[in-house]
Amino acid sequence: MFSDTRTPVPGSPLLRQLGLVSATALVVSNMIGTVIFTTTGFMAGDLGDPRLILAVWFAGALFALCGALSYSELGVNFPSSGGEYVYLTRAFGPAWGFMSGWISFFAGFSAPVAAAALAVSDYFGYFYPALLQSKVWWVVGSGAFSLHFGGAQLLASGLIAIFTILNFFGVKRVARVQNFLTGMKLLVIGGLILAGFTFGNGDWSHLGMTTTRTSANTVPIAFVISLLWVMVGYSGWNAATYVGEEVKQPDRTLPLALGIGTAIVMIAYLGLNLLFIYASPLEQMKNVVAVGSMAAANLFGPDIGGVFAVLMAVSLMSTVNAMVTIGPRVYYAMAHNRAFFPAAGVVHPRWHTPVNAIVLQGICSVLMTLTPFPQLIIYIGFSLTFFTVMAVASLFVFRRRPEWQRLRAVSFLFPLIPGAYILVGAAMIVYGVIWAPVPSIAALATILAGGVVYQVSAQRAR
Repeated sequence: MFSDTRTPVPGSPLLRQLGLVSATALVVSNMIGTVIFTTTGFMAGDLGDPRLILAVWFAGALFALCGALSYSELGVNFPSSGGEYVYLTRAFGPAWGFMSGWISFFAGFSAPVAAAALAVSDYFGYFYPALLQSKVWWVVGSGAFSLHFGGAQLLASGLIAIFTILNFFGVKRVARVQNFLTGMKLLVIGGLILAGFTFGNGDWSHLGMTTTRTSANTVPIAFVISLLWVMVGYSGWNAATYVGEEVKQPDRTLPLALGIGTAIVMIAYLGLNLLFIYASPLEQMKNVVAVGSMAAANLFGPDIGGVFAVLMAVSLMSTVNAMVTIGPRVYYAMAHNRAFFPAAGVVHPRWHTPVNAIVLQGICSVLMTLTPFPQLIIYIGFSLTFFTVMAVASLFVFRRRPEWQRLRAVSFLFPLIPGAYILVGAAMIVYGVIWAPVPSIAALATILAGGVVYQVSAQRAR
């Protein structure tokens, strides 16, 4: 939690107010969110085997842990706001740093905020079907290139607006809300898992029940593509590094927050997926978005299932709030290095928050709620994997510097931990382009657009 003492960062208008609990809460809130409550139903159709679903979530956990340990070393050496933007700028030059910040704006935060808000709407759709994403009022375009307008988009946009305004008034006030929502999220997940396995009307035979696959890809290819979905679910393991400039004792707090947060989420994800399968045969889960409320209804009946639907919707709100809080700090760091719109670097004199960056992100997130949900998730997964792989690769550059502070966890069997992350991430990127071309190419186009914007800006500056 916060102490009453506000320690300013030398040369920065931001304040070091975040302790271990709050930093860990940001990590947990960013990780536990949209994907775990929405994508297992899609994996049921793609993989067709409950054991493969559990395997892909476990593989994703190991992958995320390797990334979290690598980022711990980066965060200790660069305890400032900005995350990948700072690391890639220092390792590979300002062009790569700019592109990482550029993609963070679109795929790192704005798109996940939109996806989480849409997931909240789907869970409220348990009571009001007009709020389901499937209940679209009208569609512009077709397929992956369509824009959807409906009750889900309306509710999601309103939720984004509320948290955007709330974030104007200081990180300390927001963190109090965040700690409460994160605690609620963990209670809901823990309560669902405990009550589900203890009192729920499930069946362990579901673990052996396969279903007809809906994917035309082979199982190994579908497994790798599913990892893109899973990595969106685990992507918040780097969350605390984005507010490094507002973390107290960053050399101690950042590694602990990243490691503890990732371990908590790993246990929760495996437990939840096991519970989903225990509650529902795979055939029933196929292509269901609100898989959590369906599992609760099967375990406890429709009335109790409704209660859990509300609680899950509330817990997803913490994901929206956490990302609305973290994202603008990246744009703030970029603006102060003349790599983003100068207005994003403005800090309110009273609230000590980058208000312009918060507003800009809120507008983009609202627009992204119009994107089809599955395409949005793959777009996020591809983009984030690309730049986290680049950031982990920067360790091989930094470790050649004599003043570099090395962590024992990363040095153990080096380069096994960062090397494993880079190899698996590169495979996911290649398979994404081949077998999920539309959202993957859209992500690459966004990255290239960032490179063009940087070059144009650099030429004007010269």
